Amino acid sequence: MPNLPALGRSELKFELPKVIKMDNKEFSKQLEKRTKNFAISIIKLSVLLPNTHESKVIKHQITKSGTSIGANYREANRSRSKADFKNKIKICESEASETVYWLEIILDLNYYDIEKVQFILNEANEILAIFTSIGKTLKL
Repeated sequence: MPNLPALGRSELKFELPKVIKMDNKEFSKQLEKRTKNFAISIIKLSVLLPNTHESKVIKHQITKSGTSIGANYREANRSRSKADFKNKIKICESEASETVYWLEIILDLNYYDIEKVQFILNEANEILAIFTSIGKTLKL
């Protein structure tokens, strides 16, 4: 395993906007930032997982799904139609769900510090809930 610094709680901190009520544009901007920060935390976690053949599969899968959420959300915000927007949001929801799955596997296998993985898992579940809610409220 590379000699990298361990993830500290400060590096895994996700800050929610202090604004309670915001317009759609501000919400989109904040969610883009949040999903980007989440992708970075997934990459940092992935680097610290063991280098066994089995864990390499998990590293690859969680990195793909965890970084795809923010990329697809950014694409959704630049979509050409409502249908395209909804499709991208559903992809975000699906990728968030897959990321939750892989984080649960990492926890069950005790591959890394439980408290730190649980912190990332909590954020993944919140992101999943946000995209599920957005997807359910969209009307075409």
